[in-house]
Amino acid sequence: MNTELDLGIDRVIRAPRKQVWDAWTDPANLAQWWVPAPTRCRVERLDVRPGGAFVTLMSDDGDAFVPHLDACFLVVDEYERIVFTNALDSGWRPASPAPVPMTAEIVLLDHPDGTDYRVVVRHGDPAARARHAELGFAEGWGTTTAQLARLVEGETGRRRSPSRNSSPSTA
Repeated sequence: MNTELDLGIDRVIRAPRKQVWDAWTDPANLAQWWVPAPTRCRVERLDVRPGGAFVTLMSDDGDAFVPHLDACFLVVDEYERIVFTNALDSGWRPASPAPVPMTAEIVLLDHPDGTDYRVVVRHGDPAARARHAELGFAEGWGTTTAQLARLVEGETGRRRSPSRNSSPSTA
């Protein structure tokens, strides 16, 4: 990671890599964590393959959705790595996205406690990196990473915990 151009997040997520991968590659899962709550996310296109589209919308009220991300996947290594950029839109056209153009790399590695989750967001120059940091990269990407962790760690807990009450709920 180039500290003059890149921003990053490293976190151990207490869930298997496949669950973290599925949270990234299944539209219903991605919509649950991809934007900081309470803002809602709608996944318009998620074609997880090199050259595939990555398009999301967001809404503060749950009714009116506005553009959030129009990007293109560059690299997809199943269960290991996803790289996407908003410098190319979903139609492979050069873009000048607001607030900054970036290329994000998500790496999933095995860890004794689950998944070593690493994000590196690359910028073209120090000014773009600084702008992204000023706009709240650490808070925004940190929040969504925490939401991702809650989603998949909750799934792991539900899979490992035996049911305490096997009868249907009457509530």
